[in-house]
Amino acid sequence: MKGIENRQFVITGAAGGIGSVCARPLCELGASVMMVDIDADWLRTAHAALPDGSRAAMHVSPLATPRDAAAALDAAGRPVFGLIHMAGLFEPDPLDPDDRSAYDRALGSSLTNGYDLGVAFQTRRDPGAVSRIVFCASGAARKGVPGRVAYSVAKAGVVGLTRGLSRQYAPHTLVNAVAPNAIRTPMTDKVFKERGDAILSTIPLGRFGEADEIASVVTFLCSDGATYITGQTINVDGGVWHS
Repeated sequence: MKGIENRQFVITGAAGGIGSVCARPLCELGASVMMVDIDADWLRTAHAALPDGSRAAMHVSPLATPRDAAAALDAAGRPVFGLIHMAGLFEPDPLDPDDRSAYDRALGSSLTNGYDLGVAFQTRRDPGAVSRIVFCASGAARKGVPGRVAYSVAKAGVVGLTRGLSRQYAPHTLVNAVAPNAIRTPMTDKVFKERGDAILSTIPLGRFGEADEIASVVTFLCSDGATYITGQTINVDGGVWHS
């Protein structure tokens, strides 16, 4: 794909099942990638798995504050063309009336830090290009997930963040999101073991998705092929959602 060579990208959640895979095509296309994650060991493993690790560097951060978000972008060492925000938690929400910590973690790990990164990006973007932000929403934003209400709320917020920033930052930055659903990753492994047959029965394509099928859409949104797309949330779900 054109428009990616020699560009600088920052990927959060880069040690995760989707984030780590997003780094591969960018490196293969000649980009430089700053991989950001909270887990140093997993991050080193993800970096070592890249076909050309020389194009990628690592930055360990919880992205817990606006300062953390700014530092993650600054770690790239030069203006950033593309921010790909894949960080997030997919944990059960017990709906405990005395403890909303699961809710706080869900929003903090994908929505609040996404907001902080988006705010920091406006002064760290590559001024010589129409830059890109790609957020990670989820099919949960549309249909909800039982047992993970807080996660569903957070991902719905990511959709709103995408729409708001796309208007705020037009025309100098294109802001979009991908909404994966039923993708095979370590994060979804337990759910698929528990409810895999029921989930599979709702997917018209009759199979679970793979992480590289998300990465290919993310790469497209960062390429010259997507220069008239902004404010959109692209469902990558095997046909579960049609509108």
